[in-house]
Amino acid sequence: MKRIDATFKRLKKRGEKALIPFITAGDPDLATTKALALEMAEKGADLLELGIPFSDPLADGPTIQAASCRALKVGTHLQEVLKLAGELRQETEIPLILMGYYNPILQYGLEHTAQEARRLGVDGFIIPDLPLEEAGPWRKAAVAAGLATIFLAAPTSGAARITKAGRLTRGFLYYVSVTGITGARQALPADLVAALKEVRSLVKCPLAVGFGISTPDQVKGLAPYVDGVVVGSAIVQRVAILQGPELIKEVGEFIASLKEPLRGK
Repeated sequence: MKRIDATFKRLKKRGEKALIPFITAGDPDLATTKALALEMAEKGADLLELGIPFSDPLADGPTIQAASCRALKVGTHLQEVLKLAGELRQETEIPLILMGYYNPILQYGLEHTAQEARRLGVDGFIIPDLPLEEAGPWRKAAVAAGLATIFLAAPTSGAARITKAGRLTRGFLYYVSVTGITGARQALPADLVAALKEVRSLVKCPLAVGFGISTPDQVKGLAPYVDGVVVGSAIVQRVAILQGPELIKEVGEFIASLKEPLRGK
């Protein structure tokens, strides 16, 4: 968690905003995920979300659902993602956030998951299907391990719930830009900037926005209103169609293009 806090503080001092890419661990295999993660860190990513494959990813659209299926077929589960995080931590200090659903974490054991994650260098978790009201046991395990539990807020959350999420979250609050599932979109909601301004007035923690963001122009338009931008499906789409050095090069160049509008001028 300290790495996340330090990153946002450092970026704020430089007048920058955080680029937070997402990829599904194990898609198409763990070696490629590791190579992609290191390339993204090199090309400008400030934090990294690693998706834990799950058979029923309710918050995710077809792109990430398909990535989860591919990763599961090659045997990638929570234990393998934790091991991968440990390998990455040996080579990079980028904050590592695991994003996954509650069932695998519960089955592996809350305390066991949290302690293993801490030992291997993970900084936080995003658990989309864990509501604030039911998060107590996990939050207790995460706090004991020094991990950030990053909560999500959505256009339907309402002021009171957003305020509560902002108080309980650690690291940053993840604002979901659309009512719906993940997926790259040509256009973002017309009222998104107004919504982000309202969220900013309600919370004191760093604020990141994600879901549907897929181009440098979209990143540029959102940068003034947030502390970080999450891009996932647009990267995962590239993983689905490219291979080998071409994939690593393309994703690296894409990350650099997304980071450019977030740099301090």
